[in-house]
Amino acid sequence: MDLKTGDKAPAFEAIDQNGIKHSLSDYLGKKVVLYFYPHDNTPTCTTEACNLRDNFSILAQKGLVVLGVSTDDQKSHKKFEAKYTLPFTLLVDTEMEMVNKYGIWQLKKFMGKTFMGTVRTTFLINEKGVIDHIIEKVESKNHSAQILALWGI
Repeated sequence: MDLKTGDKAPAFEAIDQNGIKHSLSDYLGKKVVLYFYPHDNTPTCTTEACNLRDNFSILAQKGLVVLGVSTDDQKSHKKFEAKYTLPFTLLVDTEMEMVNKYGIWQLKKFMGKTFMGTVRTTFLINEKGVIDHIIEKVESKNHSAQILALWGI
């Protein structure tokens, strides 16, 4: 990953689970939790999403915007949102523009197989569009606490 703390976050434009277009510039003036995850409805991704859901009111009270991103399509995101009552935006990156811009489409190993995939990573982007923190070792069961601790809120 080439991005580091203090870098300007790469601009993006993507639709969400409801077909609404979002871009990073829409969120200038707000703190953004941009979390990348491999796939909807997989065990660890579900644990992470549910932790963010269960703590969403605290995150929102602190003024944080939560945006999840995976390479799954809109229909998959919509099912994931409905199944787990997710209160935040899930961005569609089927063209892999965001995972490439953020440098988290990488070689992975799982059960003895090597393949390219999304490395679970969260970028904490400040009100000016600058990366304040990068969480590379995401604790899916405790992700909200990680985010709040790093931002000291």
